[in-house]
Amino acid sequence: MKRIRIANGQGFWGDSVDAPVNLIDYGDIDYLTLDYLAEVTMSIMQRQKIKNPEKGGYATDFIDLIDNNIHNILNNNIKIIANAGGVNPDACKRRLLEIAKQNNLNLKVAVVKGDDIYHNINDFIEKGEDFRNLYTGEPISVIKNSIYSANVYIDSFSVAEALKTGADIVLCGRISDPGLVVAPCIYEFGWSREDFDKLASATVAGHIVECGAQCTGGNFSKWMDINSLHNIGYPIASVNEDGSFDISKPENTGGMVNKFTVSEQILYELGDPQFYISPDVCVDFTSFTLNEVSDNVVAVNGVKGFSPTDTYKVSISYFDGYKASGQLTISAPHALEKAEKSAEIIWKNLNRLNIRYDKTLTEFLGLSSCHKSLAIMPDIVNEIVLRLGVKSHDSKAVLRFTKELAPLITSGPPGITGFAEGRPRVREVVAYWPALISKSLIDTRVEV
Repeated sequence: MKRIRIANGQGFWGDSVDAPVNLIDYGDIDYLTLDYLAEVTMSIMQRQKIKNPEKGGYATDFIDLIDNNIHNILNNNIKIIANAGGVNPDACKRRLLEIAKQNNLNLKVAVVKGDDIYHNINDFIEKGEDFRNLYTGEPISVIKNSIYSANVYIDSFSVAEALKTGADIVLCGRISDPGLVVAPCIYEFGWSREDFDKLASATVAGHIVECGAQCTGGNFSKWMDINSLHNIGYPIASVNEDGSFDISKPENTGGMVNKFTVSEQILYELGDPQFYISPDVCVDFTSFTLNEVSDNVVAVNGVKGFSPTDTYKVSISYFDGYKASGQLTISAPHALEKAEKSAEIIWKNLNRLNIRYDKTLTEFLGLSSCHKSLAIMPDIVNEIVLRLGVKSHDSKAVLRFTKELAPLITSGPPGITGFAEGRPRVREVVAYWPALISKSLIDTRVEV
């Protein structure tokens, strides 16, 4: 039975820069997937593209990876599928081709398009798409004039079409995270859109590896039982033609693969376990079994799937005001009391100026910022980092807040010993708006 090995070397933009290099050097893989995108990442990329349309809007780490490893990638015959294109895949493609030219190499790059609907969103609204917020039910009219980007989670069959071109690198924008694994399975095994169980199985495989080392011992509850986290191996999904698969990691790497590390990742961002929705198929995550077949190898069998929905999810980002936050480090004795007094002084000063904010934040880092009221308060606190923040659509109000922290070093309680990075910066808030769109309206295409 035909079998392919698909590794994932990035769980998000900012993940280990060494992980994909190690997998390329390891070599015993057919495909290397790289997942750079999250909802917040799309927002960041959109802001970068606005500032610099030629050099912003895509994952620049991906360019460095290809630049430094292009010979090994081609020599090891590894196909790369990445959503590094972000909101500007054409600019990313041009940089890749420049790298190939500099190295006198032939490189075929296929770009999957159709996910970016920013310039068409008004037309879709006129056709009856309401783009209501999936979480709040609010109409799109609330943010219509503030939209920065709008990207559809397109299906994996469009990426499989790109692989048919013989591309060395398939560059995508906003596809589903598991789709990076589903696509090569569709291409290699010739699965149809009605092969629901097989598509569901590949979707589970993609879900398990999509966060990189989070299934090989990273972020694991029993972290104290794992050796060599400094050398953690990133995951490999070995998928069979019938859809069954196993999860492993390269030999002689740290971390751990067992049914518990895999199970914790399965539960990550799951939603309804019997109705996991992807663009290709809906999956019953209660249908399958996990078996530890050997050391650091977990097999998955029996995944059941059923027909997908008739809509795609849309990730919309929009301007939502301004924010700033800053920190003060406060030492004992009476660190908590001094931190509380410092916060009181700042808020009273701003209130005296009749300045109001949409949201404010007061946190005592080291005391209860993570667990809030669930935390057991210590009797003695040696030091506290006071973090304050504001959000408003009035940039001047946010700017005024940034000028209130530093004066406390000499005018507030004693023992304020640190002021992180100078006066805080005022930043734009780019917020997330999830919605749905009819699949019939989306036209994907591949450019080589």
